[in-house]
Amino acid sequence: MTEVLAVAVVTVLAVIAPGADFAMVVRGSYLYGRRTGLLGAVGVAAGVLVHVAYTMLGVGLLIASSTFLFTVVKLVGAAYLVYVGIRTFRTRTEVTVDLGNKTGLTPFAALRTGFLTNVLNPKTTLFVVSTFAQVVSPGTPVVQQVGYGLFMSLAHLLWFGVVALFFSHDRMRTLMLRGQKVLNKVIGSVLAGLGVSLAFAPSH
Repeated sequence: MTEVLAVAVVTVLAVIAPGADFAMVVRGSYLYGRRTGLLGAVGVAAGVLVHVAYTMLGVGLLIASSTFLFTVVKLVGAAYLVYVGIRTFRTRTEVTVDLGNKTGLTPFAALRTGFLTNVLNPKTTLFVVSTFAQVVSPGTPVVQQVGYGLFMSLAHLLWFGVVALFFSHDRMRTLMLRGQKVLNKVIGSVLAGLGVSLAFAPSH
């Protein structure tokens, strides 16, 4: 149950932390409307599933081949969470949203943009790998691992769906970006604390 809670907390915090996916969805919603923003959110969620798929395979193979290597990956993953937490806490610059260069965007293009923005984002790769390394053990059922992955994807879809629905207007977008610094400090503190606690948590 502790591992499930850890996945939930880390995922939610990582999702709502402003980044490339956030900027892309906000831009699409603001320039082209909520439909484009929602399609971008679907693309992001689909991209997460790609990260989950290769992570499940890689972590599974690692567990089967070497317990020592898996422990190393777990510690490195925990260290990464601490690093991300500290970096997020200390971030002073705001996420920039390019609202220029308004050209036509088809539904497929909106979906593709969201998908590629997430799939090509190295931060998402490290986030998924680090999280799985903390909670997956030799005894973790595949169904449970799939559940973790689906939760990660669903969390992205729901959050960025909310972004598309409520932050497509200029006033709402401005308010969200203004609250970014406080949000970063809260998210950073919790992520760093989780990284430390997960690093010392016993493996099953």
